Amino acid sequence: MSITKSKTTLSFITAFLIIFVVGPTFARRPHIIDFRSPNLFPESFAWDPSGQHFVVGSLRHRTILSVSDAAVVDTFISDPSLPPNSTVLGVFVDSLHHRLLAAIFSAPPLPTFNALAAYDLRSRRRLFLAPLHDPTSTSTSASDRPLANDVAVDFSGNAYVTNSADNFIWKVNLEGEASVFSRSPVFTSHPVDRDAPYSFCGINGIVYISKGYLLVVQTNTGKMFKVNAEDGTAKTVLLNRDLPLADGVAVRSDGVIVVVSQHKAYFVKSDNSWSEGVVYDETALDAEGFATSVKVGGDDRIYVLYGHVKEGMWENKEREKFSIVEIEAESETGDESVWVFVLIGLGLAYFLFWRFQMGQLVTNMNKKTA
Repeated sequence: MSITKSKTTLSFITAFLIIFVVGPTFARRPHIIDFRSPNLFPESFAWDPSGQHFVVGSLRHRTILSVSDAAVVDTFISDPSLPPNSTVLGVFVDSLHHRLLAAIFSAPPLPTFNALAAYDLRSRRRLFLAPLHDPTSTSTSASDRPLANDVAVDFSGNAYVTNSADNFIWKVNLEGEASVFSRSPVFTSHPVDRDAPYSFCGINGIVYISKGYLLVVQTNTGKMFKVNAEDGTAKTVLLNRDLPLADGVAVRSDGVIVVVSQHKAYFVKSDNSWSEGVVYDETALDAEGFATSVKVGGDDRIYVLYGHVKEGMWENKEREKFSIVEIEAESETGDESVWVFVLIGLGLAYFLFWRFQMGQLVTNMNKKTA
């Protein structure tokens, strides 16, 4: 009898150790891709489902690189015909039309240049380079020069590019013809603290929503706007809180919007087609890495890009290592572990029941042979 009790006690101790000590090691850890490329300083990236890799731009080179899950880096696009001081900002993979789009910006000392470049995903040949102008501007001041920043694409292949300096959106059709699409007064209707960091940066990250509108975030006010993709009319999305220093934006398959800033990633949802929204969670980010872009990768995972752009843009430093890191909402990170514990618990319960049954069988056989 004492031997049976000892075995039962040992079984439960084993079960406890497996569930609470070994169990957590089976939970999936965030995917981290540390990759190397001298002085790349990528400001934006995108997921290419056909190639099963990320593509990243560069503040200092006229190149777009591919980065695999294993951190293997290859030159995907090299375009020496771009102005020598070009920066590749927003990048977007248009899988439907087999294109890679990139917002190009060139700053002084050479003449300012803004354009949208389109490349064929298969041949990597450039399809067009669409210059982006402000036909109403007569200013030559450096502070009034346009800044092509982020890009999104609708189902018809129309691209929408944010002008972060002048708070309007360009539209570039499938043939590469560009025009000013939305100069809504709503974009300049909120007060800006001109003494705050990055007060010069207006509308920034942009995504296309399949119901026929765009969602755009504004860095210097923390606001989000809903823009009609037909006529460019816009209105402010009423949120329960602002999104300080909002930069990149992505949409998950469940409709949740993820907005990234230097310090935090915000998870936002809406149940009325983005007339209103709720910031229901946030995740702290590595401030030194200076996240500027967020994208949905394979299996609907959310990734941020640590491109250290502050070092590359204002501090004139040199760096080789950068990172693409998976993130989750803090309220959602425990779900997977809970299911791991449940499955392990069920398996152990079945195992203990089997042990009990086998013990009973052995006891009965011993009685018969006695």
